[in-house]
This record gives sequence, structure tokens and C-alpha cells, in this order.
Amino acid sequence: MSVAGFNDIIQDSLASFLKYSESIGGDAAAQAKLVQKAFQAQLQFLTRASQSGQPSQGDLVSLLQPTSVQIAAVQEFRDKKRTSPHFNHLSAISESIPALGWVTISPAPAPYVKEMNDAGQFYTNRVLKEWKEKDKTHVEWVKAWVQTLVNLQQFVKQHHTTGLVWASKGAPPPPPGGLPPPPPMLPVADMAPGLDSAQDRSALFAEINKGEGITSSLKKVTSDMQTHKNTTLRSGPAPFKAPVPTPVTKPVAPIKAIEKPPKFLKDGKKWMVEYQRNNNNLVIENAEMNNVVYMFQCHSSTLTVKGKLNSVVLDSCKKSSVVFDSVVASIEFVNCQSVQMQVLGKVPTISIDKTDGCQMYLSPESLAVEIVSSKSSEMNVMVPKGNGDYTEYPIPEQFKTSVGPKGLVTVAVESKG
Repeated sequence: MSVAGFNDIIQDSLASFLKYSESIGGDAAAQAKLVQKAFQAQLQFLTRASQSGQPSQGDLVSLLQPTSVQIAAVQEFRDKKRTSPHFNHLSAISESIPALGWVTISPAPAPYVKEMNDAGQFYTNRVLKEWKEKDKTHVEWVKAWVQTLVNLQQFVKQHHTTGLVWASKGAPPPPPGGLPPPPPMLPVADMAPGLDSAQDRSALFAEINKGEGITSSLKKVTSDMQTHKNTTLRSGPAPFKAPVPTPVTKPVAPIKAIEKPPKFLKDGKKWMVEYQRNNNNLVIENAEMNNVVYMFQCHSSTLTVKGKLNSVVLDSCKKSSVVFDSVVASIEFVNCQSVQMQVLGKVPTISIDKTDGCQMYLSPESLAVEIVSSKSSEMNVMVPKGNGDYTEYPIPEQFKTSVGPKGLVTVAVESKG
């Protein structure tokens, strides 16, 4: 039943996803084929699990290898196609395909599948926003993929509630045999009492029959022999204690991340600013309204964009900042830490996702901006005063939800600390 249920997912919602991916074509269709291979690899794994007992840890890793390779292939495809017009599609799948890793989760794998579905929601929402008025095929594509993960979650909850279920625990141990054979009987000659043994027993009974006189041969213990009265008897060698071995720990050398060469170039309409380190002199001159700036894995760097452009994206950047004139659409921060932005003209939307530490300096022309944040912290908006100074306003991170007559009511909770 478990394998049949997973096969139903492949033939139903996943088949719909593959059909819409083929209709969209391009990179979306190419990545979908890798997704199909990942589900087929998991189907083979579940088939094996339904036919045999749980293997050893080493064998389990080998069995999971095909699925792991396909998941990695899906994610690597997205990383190689950052200039793709379907990058949001690729990112939605790349962020949520780890849901197939539920087979390694216990005791509650179903919530893990939902968590991975939610991880891709940021990008599926962007696909809907971009294509819902242009091409309904992309909307159906999103629905099919989300439904695939929902069906996967229900399948796991029904058949593998507390973790992956194997066919059996393995072969039972063989039943115990009969009682062990009795020890061999001693020869009769060994059991017959000899003359010496009879004399020994007679002497023993004679000593016992002495009564109180049996202690007359004992030596009396005098005061100088007692340790509590003679302190010199206490100064003997200390009792032996086995030395406790001191564990020897070898220092583990930290794994140094591979640094890729910095990149600063224009690819069509997209400016690629990647892997910059300690560079505060990055400048883009004469940006055009159809240009997009993509800043990826930059550290301690500052980018200045002169001219009005379409949008700016900071992805996986740390301690970096961007200064720009105006954007037509939005500026986005994804998976960043300690980043800053300053707009000199106008910005309609600021999007913040999975980012810790984001300072936003606004201009008088951008006070109508809309800020959308999710799974982020330490976000502050700097609103300009008339004297050239700024007033700092934190974006709420804590919320209170209650049930009202028309559904849920959520309000921000101000920190008192």
C-alpha cells in the first residue's frame, strides 16, 4: 500500500506538474525532468524498503545515494541558471525539493515535508505575481507543484507517521535449544571418603566440642595493636588508585570555504555582481529602466547604481550595502545578513526574506514604499527628517493572533525591552 500510494502521486499531481513544465518549456522543462528522476529514485527506494528489513547505516547511505544525487542535480541546475527568465520557477523547485529527504526524518517526517513546501512559497508567490495576468499556464504550474508536496505530506502522514517503515526488523533469532547437558558424574572412587578425610573431620568436631575453650589459643590484641589508639599505625602508604587516562583530542582544522573569483559584468539586461570581498568601489554607471542588478554572495562590499533601473536583488550577501537612484519595481533581500540600502529617489516595494539585519534608508520621494518581510529579523527603516537627519523605526517581528467573528485577527506586538 505504501509504494502504491507514492506511485499515485507520480501519476497524478506530479504528472500534471511535468505537463505544465513542458508547456512552459526552456529551463523550467529541463529542471522538471530532473525532478521526475528524483521521484523515480525515491520510488525505487520505497520499493526496496517494502521488501526487506532495515539495513545497517552504511547500507542505508548507499540506498539513499540515487535520490540524494538527483536532489543535488535539481539545486545545481538552479545555481547555473541565475540569468534564466524562469529563475523564480527554478528557485521554487530548488528550495522545496529537499522534501524528498523525509525518509531520513523521525519521529515526525510529515511536518518536515510541509516545512519544505513553505520554503518554496516565497518564489511560487513571485511566479504568481509575475505571470497571473500574462499566462495562466504558470499559475497551474504552481498549483500542480504545491499539490504534489501536499499529497506527499499526506502520504507520509498516513503510511510513515513516525518515520520510514521497513518491511520487518530483520530475521528473528533462532529458537533456543534444549537444556544444556548435565556435568559428567564423578567416579565412585573419588566420592568414597578416604582415611585422611575421616581423620580431618574427627579433628574438626573435636575442636567444636571444646565449647568456650575453642578461643583459648587465640592471641589477644593489645592497645598498641589498635589503630584508633596507636596513631603511628595510620601512617601507611595511601591505597592504590588507578590513574585516570586523559583523553587526547586532536585539533580539528576548520573547513575553509572555497572562494570563487569575483564577478562584475553585464549579461544582456542583467548586471551580475558576485563574490566581491571588501570592495567598496563598485559602481554601475548609466543604468537603464529595463536593467536588473543581481548581487550574489558579496561580503563587506558596497555597490552604487547611478540611473533608474528595473529592480535590485541581494542574495546571500553579508555586511554589504547598495545605494541607488530609483527602481521601477522593487529591491529584494534574500538570505542576507547585516545589509543596508539607501534610495536617493523612489522605490515602490522592498522585499525581505530570510534575512537577519537590514537597514533601509529612505528618501522623501520614497515614503509611500511598501515593505514585505518574512522569516527575517532586526529590520529597521530610516525615515528622513527635514534637517537631514533620520528617525529609526523597527519593523515588528512578533505578532499576536486571536480568533475573531470573521476569522483570525493578527496584530503586531511591540517589544518592551
